[in-house]
Amino acid sequence: MRFVRELTSWLSGTADADSFPYSPVLAEFHRVGKHFVEKELLALLDKIRAQVSAPTAGRPAPAVGLLRDFLDVALDKWDGRYDYRSYLALRVLRLPCGVDDRPGGEDDGYADGSVGQPDGARRDRDRLLVRLVADALAFELAAGSGATDLLPEDRPSPEVVAKRHRLGVRAASPALARLGLAGAVHDREPAAVLRALAAERDPAGEPALRLSMLPVYVSHDEYLFIRVLQAYECLFAGLVEELRATIAALRAGHARPAADRLAYACAQLTAAGPLFSLLATMQPTAFQTFRQYTEGASAIQSRSYKLMESLCRTPEGTRLESPAYQQVPEVRDRVHAGQPSVDEAFRAAVRGGLLTGTDGELVARAMRAFADAVLQWRRTHHRLATRMLGPRPGTGYTEGTPYLAAVRSIPVFTSVAHEPGPSARTDPTGGTPE
Repeated sequence: MRFVRELTSWLSGTADADSFPYSPVLAEFHRVGKHFVEKELLALLDKIRAQVSAPTAGRPAPAVGLLRDFLDVALDKWDGRYDYRSYLALRVLRLPCGVDDRPGGEDDGYADGSVGQPDGARRDRDRLLVRLVADALAFELAAGSGATDLLPEDRPSPEVVAKRHRLGVRAASPALARLGLAGAVHDREPAAVLRALAAERDPAGEPALRLSMLPVYVSHDEYLFIRVLQAYECLFAGLVEELRATIAALRAGHARPAADRLAYACAQLTAAGPLFSLLATMQPTAFQTFRQYTEGASAIQSRSYKLMESLCRTPEGTRLESPAYQQVPEVRDRVHAGQPSVDEAFRAAVRGGLLTGTDGELVARAMRAFADAVLQWRRTHHRLATRMLGPRPGTGYTEGTPYLAAVRSIPVFTSVAHEPGPSARTDPTGGTPE
């Protein structure tokens, strides 16, 4: 087998991480799906991982770190630690997998009450989201034209591919506008749009993007599923940063920066709606086929989402000790250690006289709008899961849609009265994402 020959040759040579033969390894994983990779290859990769993980002086080179992270993702089922984070290869994408992945502690450099300089981090997240969507659309078009034989099972119709392209462009458009590339998507011809999206690709990040696609099976729709979930993890990682900066601003009594951060977070979450619509184009039979091999990986294990939720408001004891937080012990430990929240910071600022009159109402309005966006996101998530799962249990050893139904109305904040917005009173999607 080609992968055995090339990996053995690499091991017997310099074993330089920069020259690791990723292509034959990826080809084999893609040929059968991660769940069905032969033990011979997994054992060989485990041997390589032990070699590249041997202690060395100083910080490992970027190529070594990328190889280690890739091998950890490729070997998650072999190791018996397969979960949502490894399924989505979040560490390969350099997305936070947990609170300990972030230097700087809970205030992230905002302890002085400043709101930092967000533009660079925001642009990086926008670029990653665009790259994820562009890659998903490129795969759809390549498969539709017969240019790739990757994940050949249950290919969608040309009409579905066209709909996915349209929704993908909608999902990427807000980020492209913030990057100054709004005009890039005015041309609706798929190939032209993809060329425009590709302009935001980061050559240094392309290997990570390629290595972060390790489906468990050979179903076509799993590619889209993975990329959309990765995009949502990118989104929630960004919301966490906005909420941390909001807390710092509130502690300093800076109403306008706090409201601006919340408004930006609200706009981000609202604009991400087409991602759910993209997921809704998955064929239920295809989803049911590949999900039987994802047991152990569930969105309930999303640390970025739980961080976002717990930064809004400290969860009650029953919620904190529920399976939802037991699946993310690092976040639960952070809350137990006194992690601050927007709710707490707002109350303290009002009580301490730092926010009065119009300043207090400015922040309260921003909190209500953000809460409305979060609640709408939960409702849409529940509807989509109901459509795809029905009464079946979740894949993270959870009860599935009954769990989502039970938690979708948990208050985002309690320090401000919440009046549901129009999106909560009338369902713009007609009950199912478009």
